[in-house]
Amino acid sequence: MTDETLQLTLAAELLKKFLPDEMHAEALAELNAELNKSPDTKIFSAADRAAILVEALPYIQEFHGKTIVIKYGGNAMVNDALKSSVMQDVALMKFVGINVVIVHGGGPEITGFLKKLGKETEFVSGLRVTDEETVEIAEMVLDGKINSEIVTLLNRRGLRAVGLSGKDADLIRAEKKLATVYDGDTKTKVDIGYVGKAKQVDIRIVDDLIRRGYVPVIAPIGVGEDGESYNINADYVAADIAGALQAEKLLLLTDTEGVYKNFADKKSFISTLKADDARAYIKDGTISGGMIPKVEACLRAIDAGTNKAYIIDGRLEHSIILELFTTAGLGTEVEQ
Repeated sequence: MTDETLQLTLAAELLKKFLPDEMHAEALAELNAELNKSPDTKIFSAADRAAILVEALPYIQEFHGKTIVIKYGGNAMVNDALKSSVMQDVALMKFVGINVVIVHGGGPEITGFLKKLGKETEFVSGLRVTDEETVEIAEMVLDGKINSEIVTLLNRRGLRAVGLSGKDADLIRAEKKLATVYDGDTKTKVDIGYVGKAKQVDIRIVDDLIRRGYVPVIAPIGVGEDGESYNINADYVAADIAGALQAEKLLLLTDTEGVYKNFADKKSFISTLKADDARAYIKDGTISGGMIPKVEACLRAIDAGTNKAYIIDGRLEHSIILELFTTAGLGTEVEQ
């Protein structure tokens, strides 16, 4: 049986058992259409399906009432099938009693909008160089377009989602972040404009929404001392929110399976990454580019009190369910 068939069947069984009847009809129709294409489904017995639910049950019990922060980004935001699967996964989590907080990125959409305006995009250590015009565009795309779209998609699935920017209720007070460039043992700080980092996180608005049964959806824009906007890497925002909430898990969706010691060698995949090793790999260049902020975000979250942090493959449909509710799990766990 293929991994894809197992993955789709797991999603279908969980949706049938835990989502309200009026919620899962459309989702199940989509999943069953995919399952019917596969000959493997014919040998998937009732006992096999029961085993899937039995495997999931302890995890559902474990995470009931806990808070999980999801950083939603990458291809899962632009591919319609993946987008649908993420929304189904979030709905399932909520209906089995898990508190869900979403922090979203939007880098590809920002890049696309800038390209239409004839502006080139430059990155330093995985962070976008952001002048005053670029931060205005980033805020418009993140808060005005992407955030409202996610909220609408979740509300259509019967959830009560509320969109927030880091500027709302002073959720994220920000200051300028300098990019760190490594050259061997030499470390250099580089000013990349209106790119920020959280100076202070006031989690009260998020806490209040969680207690009232809402799903907070947060755009990674912070506010500076003089009211200026800062574009903050969504991985870092998710980490800061997860740490402040003392979340059970932080899940970072990305466009790769996780962390590799040598990306060209698939056998070098790292399923569990120790914090000290992670810092050493960043320093020596083993971890580079866009993976740097993701690994740093995981370190930041667990240092601040998040129980576990994972980098998982958002290109895989229902990757969130597979990570949460199966023994094998997915991706790279970063731990102390």
